[in-house]
Amino acid sequence: MTTHPAPVIVPGTDEDVDFDKPWQVVVWDDPVNTMSYVVYVFRKLFGYDEAKATKLMLEVHHDGRAIVSDGPREQAEIDCFRLHNHGLWATVEQ
Repeated sequence: MTTHPAPVIVPGTDEDVDFDKPWQVVVWDDPVNTMSYVVYVFRKLFGYDEAKATKLMLEVHHDGRAIVSDGPREQAEIDCFRLHNHGLWATVEQ
């Protein structure tokens, strides 16, 4: 009696993860926060100057979303958490 090795089953994944691609923090438009407050938060948390913070705030306002930072997943999650603590709607995506 001979035994045959069991076939190796490789699970398929629908998710294509690119580990070199940075994670992005997206801020979404909301009906609660004022434009000046959003600019203040962007300046405080990310150190952006007035012009850059205003540009990002207007992108959120007009387009409904803006990418405010990117980098490694851990840093993106921290940035997202900090935005949540300031009352902004934010998500992390790759």
